[in-house]
Amino acid sequence: MRRAIVVVLDGCGAGFAPDAAGFGDPHEPNTIARTWNAVGGIHAPTLSELGFFTVAGVQDPAPPRSDVAYGRLREISMGKDSVTGHWEMMGIHTAKPAPTYPDGFPIQLIKAFESKIGTQTLGNKPASGTQIIAELGQLHVDTGFPIVYTSADSVFQIACHEQVVAVETLYEWCRIAREMLVDPDDVQRVIARPFVGTQQEGFKRTENRKDFPIPPRTNLVDAIGDVYGIGVVPELFNKRGFREVVRTQNNSEHAQMLWRALDSDARFIFVNFEDFDMLYGHRNDVEGFAKCLETFDGTAAEILRKISSEDLVVFTADHGNDPTDVSTDHTREYVPCCVVNGPLSGRQPDKGGMWHVGKLVADHLGIDWKPEF
Repeated sequence: MRRAIVVVLDGCGAGFAPDAAGFGDPHEPNTIARTWNAVGGIHAPTLSELGFFTVAGVQDPAPPRSDVAYGRLREISMGKDSVTGHWEMMGIHTAKPAPTYPDGFPIQLIKAFESKIGTQTLGNKPASGTQIIAELGQLHVDTGFPIVYTSADSVFQIACHEQVVAVETLYEWCRIAREMLVDPDDVQRVIARPFVGTQQEGFKRTENRKDFPIPPRTNLVDAIGDVYGIGVVPELFNKRGFREVVRTQNNSEHAQMLWRALDSDARFIFVNFEDFDMLYGHRNDVEGFAKCLETFDGTAAEILRKISSEDLVVFTADHGNDPTDVSTDHTREYVPCCVVNGPLSGRQPDKGGMWHVGKLVADHLGIDWKPEF
């Protein structure tokens, strides 16, 4: 059986896009290369063989394999986030930028949300997730008021302590927010951000995060159906077209679920490894980002050991998140596209459109499909 496996290394951009400055990234970010240079090299021999570092401009001493095609894709859609990136891979063109709130949400919107959930809220400003719970976590514990915040992305995030607000209640509040956030406030994602801990010992986000995105338009996932999605991927598409599997929460869990997927009858496996972005990119942790790549290299090697010659495998990313950048936000970058068992081999020229990932998948599976672009 011919299968396609798309492996997304979340946030692993391969060099600043031509329009990066227009997306708030004038400092020419390059997640992979700058991380490599900052730590004096990364020992990841399998990723080196795939051309993963070479495409980002790294002078990698290990040359890519001759049977692998490797290059970069430039995002065309108006965004630099996971929803936009994954949607574009599956053929959805996001032509209009999603709304963002650099000064916080409109007060009338917050008041309407408070009225629907029956309680006040705290925050209402852009902030990093770790900073906001450090600042307002104790006040939330004392009052029970949920913390509402945003970021440079189009997100409406709600943070609650798991011992103060039940996780299922937090999810229900997110569903309420999702229903009321319509045009012009149709944010891409409402995100539940549970946390635990104390003010004295420090608050820490848990792995019970849950995403509530806007529904996607018809895309390649719909054309294939019964897709085996791992990690956040099914949530990004409102689970439409995906088989029901346990939601995994970190790179280690994603890998274990991927081994199950490879033992299944799924024709298309779509997995996102998010630790690069979530744990290290957003925290400007360069050393952590580099070590995460070295750890993931073992996963990449195991993937290549488990596949057959009939399996197409694409290693790519959804956006950048340069940990050496001045901000903790995503960065507008090219993404790597390293293809095993594809129709081409060797270094490929840069291409416009992350939908080329979907085209590789569709062609491999014999599906007549065209992206929106």
